[in-house]
Amino acid sequence: MSGEMAAIIEEGCKLEGNLSFNGVARIAGDVKGTVFSNDTIIVSEAAVVHADINADVIIISGVVKGNIKAASRVEIVKPARFEGTITTPSLFVEDGVIFHGTTKMHD
Repeated sequence: MSGEMAAIIEEGCKLEGNLSFNGVARIAGDVKGTVFSNDTIIVSEAAVVHADINADVIIISGVVKGNIKAASRVEIVKPARFEGTITTPSLFVEDGVIFHGTTKMHD
């Protein structure tokens, strides 16, 4: 990871709205709306995210429903569940992940 941890949304937290982070953000709670970072968004196992996510790098191990766009790469690792559209130049999906959606690869 490139930057320092800018924000942590703990398990049990519920947030709704447009979230914007300058740096690395880790989400372990419930988030609805939109999420933006110029760096990395980490969605932890406990997280339930119903949001569009736009970041440089997006790493998902929780539940995400929405459209995500990463400038560099997306990693989806167990026990993640993802539903939506992914736009990224680089995508890694671990074996055993539940994935319902489409991918749009770009340079």
